[in-house]
Amino acid sequence: MSRPLPLDRAAAGLRARPPSCGPVRLIAVDGHAGSGKSTFAGVLAEALGGAPVLRLDDLATHDELFSWTGRLLDQVIGPWSRGDSALYHPYDWNLRRFGTPRRLPAAPLVLVEGVGAGRRALRPHLAGLLWMERGSRESWIRGRHRDGPELAGFWDDWTTAESRHFADDPSRPFADTLIRESPEGYEWLPGPGATAGANHFLTQRDPG
Repeated sequence: MSRPLPLDRAAAGLRARPPSCGPVRLIAVDGHAGSGKSTFAGVLAEALGGAPVLRLDDLATHDELFSWTGRLLDQVIGPWSRGDSALYHPYDWNLRRFGTPRRLPAAPLVLVEGVGAGRRALRPHLAGLLWMERGSRESWIRGRHRDGPELAGFWDDWTTAESRHFADDPSRPFADTLIRESPEGYEWLPGPGATAGANHFLTQRDPG
């Protein structure tokens, strides 16, 4: 019988990975919208001693739900690769415009959270790719319930765009770790992209 992996053990495993983007160990948290990525990233960041979390919602826009790769590479990945601080302009979803610049230092470990965080253009810069193991239909139902009927139109557009994105550029096949939420916590399972000798996390099992 499996049980959740203690987050302190998981955090130690992430810290032990080699840097992937200049001095930064960049860990992606990907999954369907509504799958619980933001909550999990917050819990994991706390277990990591307050690791920074870069939210892809800050780089996407209403008109560019998945066309944010250039901004991420130019404003974040490029500076970190040189050992510099990132400087990006977070998008305001209410005002529909980019806000004042936000600085993000090249910390030893940073989580990047959002749908598409494990896309092919970013994978060369990642030290790990975690996938929230919850199906699209269940995730979208949870997301719609969370956001309420006033955002139903947005969700209609979003689910179409997300389906198109993952059909062209899937993340799950390349994830080294699958994160499954349970009432007791989070299970860490080897993902389809894990290689022999590189499975940093295995679900704990009860003896016998």
